[in-house]
Amino acid sequence: MLSQPNQWDKSDLQLYILLLCANADNKETEKELNIIKSKVNGAKFNSIYSEFKRDKPENRLGKIEKSINAHHFTTMELSAFRTEIHEIFMSDGHLSLYEGRLDKILDNILY
Repeated sequence: MLSQPNQWDKSDLQLYILLLCANADNKETEKELNIIKSKVNGAKFNSIYSEFKRDKPENRLGKIEKSINAHHFTTMELSAFRTEIHEIFMSDGHLSLYEGRLDKILDNILY
């Protein structure tokens, strides 16, 4: 059974968003996935990653947007999370066009 976005806790939501960031250019690198894995336990990663892979790309942002409204992030939490997002984007040393676009979309959704 798939998790519903409103059943995610904050860490599930953040993990899903980080996976979206790693997949911004339609591929996740081993380095990106290792960074993400280092932030959560293996079972949680596997569960959310499986869900991410099952979701259609065109539905992922909508799922995030629905879930973000169920959680109240503080300014400090968002700032720390944005740092994690940029760590994923810059893991290969540059910000691609796709990553830049996703970054702007996420700014609009998160703030």
